[in-house]
Amino acid sequence: QVELLESGGGLVQPGGSLRLSCAASVNILTINTMGWYRRAPGKERELVASLTNVGLKTYADSVKGRFTISRDNAKNTVYLEMNSLQSEDTAVYYCNVAYSYGRQYWGLGTLVTVSS
Repeated sequence: QVELLESGGGLVQPGGSLRLSCAASVNILTINTMGWYRRAPGKERELVASLTNVGLKTYADSVKGRFTISRDNAKNTVYLEMNSLQSEDTAVYYCNVAYSYGRQYWGLGTLVTVSS
C-alpha cells in the first residue's frame, strides 16, 4: 500500500504561481512513473505531467512551458511547479504513482483555484 499526501494547492490570481508537492510513503526509486493529473469542473480527468524513474518527462500541451515536474528522491516527493496560471488551470490536482507491473495509487487531491 502506498500513501500519497498532496499539498500546495490554494487560491491564486491569474499569472501567479504555485508549487504542488506529493509525498509518498515509500521509496520512490521503486516507482516507475510519478505524475500529476487534474479534473476541472465538468471535465474528465487528464494527465498534466509525468516523470519516469529514468527522467523522461511528459506534459500536456496546455501546460508546456508553464509547468515543471520534478522529484526529490531523498524526500520521496514529486513536485509540480506551476507558473503563469490561468483560469483554465482551475481543477483538483491528483498525484499518481505507477509501478512497472501495473499497480498504481492515487492521492486524495488538492484544489487549485485561479481567480481574480
